[in-house]
Amino acid sequence: MDSPILVRHFSELLIDHTSERAVYLQLADGILTLIKSNKLLSGQKLPSSRDISSLLQINRITVSKAFEELQTQGWLESFVGRGTFVSSHIPLSDPKTLQNAIANAPLKKAGFTIHSKPHLNIPLTVTNTKLHLDDGFPDPKLAPIKELYRAYRNQLSRGGLYTKFGSYSYPNGSEPYREAISNYLNETRGLKTSEKNILSVRGTLMGINLVCNGLIDAGDVIVSGVPGWNRAEMNFIHAKAKHITIPVDENGLVVDELKKICQQQKVRMVYVTPHHHYPTTVSLRIDRRLELLRLANEYGFIIFEDDYDFDFHYKHRPLLPLASADENGMVIYCGSFSKSFSPAFRMGYLVVAENVAEHLSNVRILLDRQGDHILDNAMADLLNENTIQRYLRKALTVYEERRDIFCDLLNSELSGKVNFDIPEGGMTVWTEFDKAINLQLLAQKAYQKGLYISNGKIHQYSNYNTNGVRLGFASSSIDDVIKSVDIIKGLL
Repeated sequence: MDSPILVRHFSELLIDHTSERAVYLQLADGILTLIKSNKLLSGQKLPSSRDISSLLQINRITVSKAFEELQTQGWLESFVGRGTFVSSHIPLSDPKTLQNAIANAPLKKAGFTIHSKPHLNIPLTVTNTKLHLDDGFPDPKLAPIKELYRAYRNQLSRGGLYTKFGSYSYPNGSEPYREAISNYLNETRGLKTSEKNILSVRGTLMGINLVCNGLIDAGDVIVSGVPGWNRAEMNFIHAKAKHITIPVDENGLVVDELKKICQQQKVRMVYVTPHHHYPTTVSLRIDRRLELLRLANEYGFIIFEDDYDFDFHYKHRPLLPLASADENGMVIYCGSFSKSFSPAFRMGYLVVAENVAEHLSNVRILLDRQGDHILDNAMADLLNENTIQRYLRKALTVYEERRDIFCDLLNSELSGKVNFDIPEGGMTVWTEFDKAINLQLLAQKAYQKGLYISNGKIHQYSNYNTNGVRLGFASSSIDDVIKSVDIIKGLL
């Protein structure tokens, strides 16, 4: 190796014999870094494999493999009798771009511009404390996880492997899942569907996003209640729709305000959670339900009915969905097993007219080719075996007991500090704290003591600023509920 500069460059290459990455690939990485940093120039001859192996104390065959790797990628070229050279096709790079870079370090910042969109900057809430009064999640200890595992395993071991694993399938979901969901909804919610009315989605948010992508154009008017679900609202903004909010009172969405808007401008869609309004948990009164359907028929707007926790109603039988009384295909009904089964399993469905299902299936292909048919089929087995139905009956009893104990504790331990109504259903209590209480500070101090509660910011609007949060009781044992309320009492 005649050149002292080349000797210095190659002697500085680091080879870690304890690394899981093969030595020849480490050497190839090092040579590539020399090329990219202009220490080895286009057309320059490399030292022989014998010289490099001697310098780095590695096998000569290892060096040859590194050369072959870089030749395959086009960085090097070899000529019989002449040696190995840096490819003559490589342009001179700007060394300034590498002067502050660490070789092979993960990139932290892209070289291109990202157009910031404020509605996407919503902090994710990950509950990892021992105690939690969350947004209304189920208790995974009650969920039939073993039965789901068995059903999923059976799907993997049954015949028809090519159909299940060897090719793509239908974007609207597997036929067994859509049939099972159709039967389940017809029996429990009074719907009149076939499998052609069902579209499998990965939870409610995907359903909302899919509808916004497929049925909403920029400038379309979408109406929803305040307070509402921030994630849905951000989808409306992302779709470049004109989002208008109307009040929600103790009887749900104030439909008279919607009528005033319809008389002034064209409304494309109304988003509503009529069974238990999010976040306040109030139910939409029957006269307002009927008026909402009448207005949809008169003015031709879509009703997106988000029925996120239909299965949990304690005082009496659940009110049937708006979709059960829809005769003209104005309602898009969306449900999910995330709130009734587990948030970790992304299984949901849209119920729509057949032509809408076909249209949204075509849109879905652009986002998610077909979803997880194996998981969907496993859930279909649990529905057909009535496993889910038995689980829901058991969970309903447990959650009602937890609700009653939690509300008793709020009354007895936090009297004068909070105001709430005992919810007829759902997994949370909408709790309004005294105006003098700083919810952000309370949430921070509770977190330090191992308890998660919301700081309430997500439920605040320019025209709505109640000092309220959702306190979920369903995912906690009775002992944990008692400990959680005790922590809040101590902090107040």
